Amino acid sequence: MLGRAYHKTFDLPVITVRPSNNYGFWQYPEKLIPVIILKALNNEKVPVYGTGQNVREWLYVSDCADAVFAILEKGRAGEIYNVGSGEERRNIEVVKTILDLLGKPDSLIEFVRDRLGHDFRYSLNSDKIRQHIGWGPKTSFNAGIEKTVKWFADNMEWVNTKLGYLRRYWSEVYKE
Repeated sequence: MLGRAYHKTFDLPVITVRPSNNYGFWQYPEKLIPVIILKALNNEKVPVYGTGQNVREWLYVSDCADAVFAILEKGRAGEIYNVGSGEERRNIEVVKTILDLLGKPDSLIEFVRDRLGHDFRYSLNSDKIRQHIGWGPKTSFNAGIEKTVKWFADNMEWVNTKLGYLRRYWSEVYKE
């Protein structure tokens, strides 16, 4: 909103980009998809909020980056562009897809109390970027999640360095 105010007030050439949920390589291991992968790889319980019926629209990260570049090249100052894949999944579907890819049983799923105020559905209309910019995602959810699961499994050394930092950070922040 600050950027949009500067556009309106001072004619600063601001473009607002609003992507749907991203996933892919290098995603910080506190996010849903990396958490599922890491817990499943370690044969730990995979936490799923509520009944897992919350819905998210998933966008592969390289498609998001392509959209940002396309908007920089063809977008108009002052405009807002929603960037989405059009592929929505319930959280439980995402979890089961990852477990299947890893050959892990559904018995790893553990339903936990939902967060207070947790949004049931995230969705957006990305017709504008498709029609005015000519952008569309190249990676289907199934292809992207397969690449993502493989990348995390092949890059556990990097993941473990992040987990070490997170554990240290959490121990400082939440110490009693």
